[in-house]
Amino acid sequence: MLFCVLFQDNPGKDYLRQDHMADHLAYLDTLGSTIVGAGPLFEGTSGHGGMWLVQADSAPEAQKLVERDPFWPTGLRKSVSILEWRQVFRDGQRT
Repeated sequence: MLFCVLFQDNPGKDYLRQDHMADHLAYLDTLGSTIVGAGPLFEGTSGHGGMWLVQADSAPEAQKLVERDPFWPTGLRKSVSILEWRQVFRDGQRT
């Protein structure tokens, strides 16, 4: 199953992103094709959080991936939502 994992960051904690970015990216590298896509989200020009598209058997499995991320224990994340995603449109066509 595919899951959209949406992260909202705590305001004023941008320095934590910079402090832990290398470890965060190294962790994502270890996940291989489990992470279909990942990247930051912006509100205007300000960082607002991030999004992962995750291949997992269940939402709790996706949550475990989140909790192993070096960002997780830092206080950077204000919230996380894990939503099952069913793709119905791709590259200009219905799937």
